[in-house]
Amino acid sequence: MSLRRAIFWIHLAVGVTAAAVIFMMAVTGVILTYEAQLNRWALRGYRADAPAPNVAPLGLDELIARVNGAGAAGIITSVALKSDPREPAVVGLDDGATVHVDRFTGERLGDGNTRTQRFLRSVLYWHRWFALEGEYRIIGRTFTATANLGFLFLLASGLYLWWPSAGSRAAWRQALWFRRGLGGRARDFNWHGVIGFWSAVPLAVIVAGGATISYQWAADLVHRLAGETPPFQASPRPSASVAQIDLSATPNPGAPPVELQALAAGAAAETPGWRTMTIGLPESIHDPVVVTVDRGTGRQPSKSEDLLFDRATGGMVGRAGYPTFSRGFKIRRWLRFAHTGEVYGVAGQSIAGVVSLGVAVTVWTGLAMSWRRFFGPAGRR
Repeated sequence: MSLRRAIFWIHLAVGVTAAAVIFMMAVTGVILTYEAQLNRWALRGYRADAPAPNVAPLGLDELIARVNGAGAAGIITSVALKSDPREPAVVGLDDGATVHVDRFTGERLGDGNTRTQRFLRSVLYWHRWFALEGEYRIIGRTFTATANLGFLFLLASGLYLWWPSAGSRAAWRQALWFRRGLGGRARDFNWHGVIGFWSAVPLAVIVAGGATISYQWAADLVHRLAGETPPFQASPRPSASVAQIDLSATPNPGAPPVELQALAAGAAAETPGWRTMTIGLPESIHDPVVVTVDRGTGRQPSKSEDLLFDRATGGMVGRAGYPTFSRGFKIRRWLRFAHTGEVYGVAGQSIAGVVSLGVAVTVWTGLAMSWRRFFGPAGRR
């Protein structure tokens, strides 16, 4: 048996075995293409009307006081603000819940758990682990992670099998684009190869991102390729940088702490063009206030950083987050959001959605060709 024929049969076996899982991940990936935008659209009712010119949003401290006064269900741990004050503040609680709050009145608008969000969350759970619950979730995650690795092999072997044996211009033209007037197996073969070729590069990135999410050895491999020793923890924690800052000694221990609104203003001045700001509320005055400032969509790591402020003096005492990460961690963060295309905004999401749709078509055409091979007239003979 020739090498090409051996690779073909392995390609076919892996494809047929993993087809159902890959098809499920492709279809759910298409549905999740614009997940963030759909969730924002679903919360359009939370957006405040345009205020009068002389009306300013509540200060951060007053906003927190009103939420507490309205009987918050837990301890407030963070507040996320948009640069547009008409967008609601998102207050995080210690039990993981969130509350959306009008920034002009302090009114609690709801938890944001819309029907759209629930639907997209269920699709995401199918994408990750077949929406299984409890101890069965690890089984579903194992199937999807394994199928993801199998798909990486299908990409590599498919490119090898697709490569035209004849080097003529006509052979390359037929392999690179859709041909008219085809039907049956010839059409499926043409679509399978053309879609697979043009989707190969973005799909390789998507699959690599999925592997680093699913497997620690894949994440460690990224660090090794970056020339680093794999760390013990799964991700860099801001507390690692925070712990190196000693705030126990303040100029005036009896002075009241600086208002959070002043720290937010300082963070905004440090990051012109910011779009989202999340202020974490420390348990102790001796802990720094971590303000995460984002200049992108929230899914573009290179546009986000953590600013550390001394609550007692109001001064900025350090930076953390993406700019301080090692090369390996930066690549891993890039891969995490390249998996969904969000690292490049709407354009990246659109590419990821289109190639996911292409995967669904290649799975279908691959199964159709396999069916004809084994159960068609030639297969019966």
